[in-house]
Amino acid sequence: MKAIIMAGGEGSRLRPLTCGRPKPMVPVLNRPVMSHIVELLKEHDITDIGVTLQYMPEAIRDYYASGADYGVNLRYFVEETPLGTAGSVKNAAGFLDETFLVISGDALTDLELSRAVEYHKKQGAMATLVLTRVDSPLEYGVVITGKDGKITQFLEKPGWSEVFSDTVNTGIYVLEPEVLEYFETGKKFDFSKDLFPLLLKRQEPLFGLVLPGYWCDIGNLQQYLEAHHDALTGKVKIKMPGTEIRPGVWVGDGTLIDPDAVIEGPALIGAGCQLGAGVRVEPLTVLGDNCVLQERSTIKRSVVWGNAYIGENVALRGAVIGSRVKLYSKAGVYEGAVVGDDSIIKENSLLKPDVKLWPHKLVETGATVQKSLIWGTCTPKKYFGIEGVSGLANVEITPEFAAMLGAAFGSVSGRGARLAVSCDNHTSSLMLKEAVVSGLQSSGPAVQDLGIGITPMLRYAVRALDCQGGVHIKISPQEPGRVTMVFTDSRGANLSRGMERKVENALAREDFARVEASRIIPPEQVPDLPRAYLAAICSDLNIDMVRKTRFKLLLAYDPVNLESFISGLAGQMGFLHEVYKHERARGSWYADQEIIPDMARAVVARGAGAGAVLDPNADRLILIDDQGQVIKDDLLVALISLIILKEQKGPVVVPVTAPQAIEALAERYQGKVVRTKTAIQDLFDKMLAEEEDTGGVYQLLMHFDALSALAKILDYLTRQQMVLSELIAEVPNFFTYNREVPVPWETKGRVIRTLIQNSSNERLELLDGIKVFHPDGWALVLPDPEKPVCRVFSEGSTMEIAESLTDMYIKKISAIASSKN
Repeated sequence: MKAIIMAGGEGSRLRPLTCGRPKPMVPVLNRPVMSHIVELLKEHDITDIGVTLQYMPEAIRDYYASGADYGVNLRYFVEETPLGTAGSVKNAAGFLDETFLVISGDALTDLELSRAVEYHKKQGAMATLVLTRVDSPLEYGVVITGKDGKITQFLEKPGWSEVFSDTVNTGIYVLEPEVLEYFETGKKFDFSKDLFPLLLKRQEPLFGLVLPGYWCDIGNLQQYLEAHHDALTGKVKIKMPGTEIRPGVWVGDGTLIDPDAVIEGPALIGAGCQLGAGVRVEPLTVLGDNCVLQERSTIKRSVVWGNAYIGENVALRGAVIGSRVKLYSKAGVYEGAVVGDDSIIKENSLLKPDVKLWPHKLVETGATVQKSLIWGTCTPKKYFGIEGVSGLANVEITPEFAAMLGAAFGSVSGRGARLAVSCDNHTSSLMLKEAVVSGLQSSGPAVQDLGIGITPMLRYAVRALDCQGGVHIKISPQEPGRVTMVFTDSRGANLSRGMERKVENALAREDFARVEASRIIPPEQVPDLPRAYLAAICSDLNIDMVRKTRFKLLLAYDPVNLESFISGLAGQMGFLHEVYKHERARGSWYADQEIIPDMARAVVARGAGAGAVLDPNADRLILIDDQGQVIKDDLLVALISLIILKEQKGPVVVPVTAPQAIEALAERYQGKVVRTKTAIQDLFDKMLAEEEDTGGVYQLLMHFDALSALAKILDYLTRQQMVLSELIAEVPNFFTYNREVPVPWETKGRVIRTLIQNSSNERLELLDGIKVFHPDGWALVLPDPEKPVCRVFSEGSTMEIAESLTDMYIKKISAIASSKN
């Protein structure tokens, strides 16, 4: 026997799930719903199947091909224009030379099709309609039959006043080929509206059979969720994918579940998923294949399609999440909300109940979405942030993206440009470096492959090798799962904003130069670069004096990335060092700062001359003096400024956030202070502007190279025969404080404008943000370029005054941001 699967549906009521796919390809239990129909037909020994197509026919034809993988024979019949249900079947008339069955490709059912075929033949029917009983027949075609099973009346989608039965048409029919002779080929004709009423009028043998079992039309988003719930609870007889690891919990092959994750059935976890510690998958949840759930995320009564990324502390409740959607930490999606494919929901965002996001949407950090979003895309306006291009490794920063970014940078740099590339010693960085190199090569530059290293080594190499720029890929100091790609110009400085925009524009347009295969330049390996970099650090130091002093250091650093550099520097300078190990160390620069109080006590207890904490790529430094005082942030800037002033290495360049104590030091040593914006590019530019005559490179290394800064401070202490606590005592006392306050992106401009207007009677500085001077201190308000927040920095004559200034401006900003003017 033959069958026809009607698979031409567009599924407009299922949007945004059907944006970019026909309705029969919408997954149920991680497989297209049509696959369940194919399996049902095969169970009833119906394997010769025609498929009628109209909307996006290639999607179905490419997926199922000949049907051999499913044990059936498939033939396809495409409507060029919509022909209605009967018209589409007549389009396959040449295939239908015997009694055949018609079934919808976008419903979920387990009805006994063989019984319907037997009944049809027994009754000698021309057409038999398979019927079922439903609670609410308003959305279906109601059918009345006599005691003998003959159909006596139809009513399509009645109102309650017209309802005369709860028996409805399932769209499953057993038909004789002769029914197709009742209307013309190529004419729009419908089974329930046109053909069956015509057969009834002509008193042809038209029967209806009510079959027990499950049937769901999946006509809207609520029914889509209900179909999953019914499948999970066993209301429909359907084959569950994966292995039932305990009653009601099915898990696919290759899925990794942390021992601290909790799964409450009924639930289905697809193949290749990763569930982190503290994850909770609650009842009536389906996860597609290759989903990643980070720590403490919770999902309940939701359907998540394949390749989704669910960040830390994300909450999903009664939602449907499309393919390749990314939800970042602390995002929430609630009852009835649907997120279309490839959308991005940033940190701390919220989707209210019943909100629909069409595919490729971007919800910014901290946003609350209260109505559906149809237009727009998730393409970011900016890729470069404070330090470079950052994102989750293999989620936001994928090899494909890294290659495209490399091609964009190479295209902007120009064919034949010498560009250096390095990465730290972490697996994701190594992977992405290869992708960046490929992208650069494709656009024509000559790549200098520096291998494994640290950011300051790349900056040194760009200058030493006469390169036009460079890229260093590293683990983000904020969290180990993120990577940052630092791009530099020919000076080793971060790219200017203008150059960043050129790279972003090339990337957005995919406007890449492509060289002929014969002109692709192979990467050149640069040997022994770490040794040359360390030698450059030590070149202007009094190494003999440091060696004689045998300075003892207690160090905390990432051994995976820095061990060879630390041991190499210690070997060249001759200082003694001991590695401080702590059970709370977690590998993140910010998290590991929690160990500093304990480490400070250890410096004193072990009689070390100083302690130092270095970030994994030697970009940042924290010092601890011999008395256990922690020297970081503003105090470290002041210490470096003090050394520069005492060494007469030129004007001190510091950001606007630095304490006024630096001006006091400059006055003491007849020096000069140059204040600049907080952006890395501005600090680099100002420091390098002094390079020729006043040692700008010295300052640059002190601020942006933790190893160089450590070496130069040790050298200075040795030459001056001082201990670190004596040197830091020369810095005047100061009191600084900072906090951040949430401010929506669209409100930031109004906040700054209003603060300027309301501070007209105060002394203002508008170098970077708005800095307001008060009798006992100052407050600086800076809009953050990466997050919907403003940062408030303050300095006061006492810590109480500094904190009160910050709190005062936090309140002012909150009031302005919440006002409607």
